[in-house]
Amino acid sequence: ISKYFRKVRSSMGTKHLGTPAERRALDTYIKLRRAVNALGLVEGKVMREAGLTESQFGALEALLHLGPLCQRQLADKVLKSAGNMTTVIDNLEKRGLAERRRDGGDRRIVTVHLTDGGDTLVREVFPRVADVLVGALTVLKAKEQEQLAALCRRLGTAGA
Repeated sequence: ISKYFRKVRSSMGTKHLGTPAERRALDTYIKLRRAVNALGLVEGKVMREAGLTESQFGALEALLHLGPLCQRQLADKVLKSAGNMTTVIDNLEKRGLAERRRDGGDRRIVTVHLTDGGDTLVREVFPRVADVLVGALTVLKAKEQEQLAALCRRLGTAGA
């Protein structure tokens, strides 16, 4: 984990010679992207060891914690397009980890459910992903993690 964060800490910001506001925004963005990429590397290793992509893991985790969802809701929860989610669910179905079910009252509604195998796998992998993220984020104190979360939420909802 630390080797990824050493790269982030030693990375330089923007070389753009624009206005102070442009340099500050670009520098912040670069640092944010590098931090996200570093975290993705450590969590992605756990997912790859389980034979899952980030999108597949996200879908399984959402179904575990939220219960069955329609495909559009699931795509929204894991921040993927509906088209991408179709492929993700197709692949999870092929592996026997999830299944689509038509609503008995309205056959237009299709919900995605975890299978027993999907439930078992995500319950095994999720704690390992959580552990590596907890370990990676220990470079920040608890209060700093809360501040970062609040800042990211504010940034993420600014354009909504």
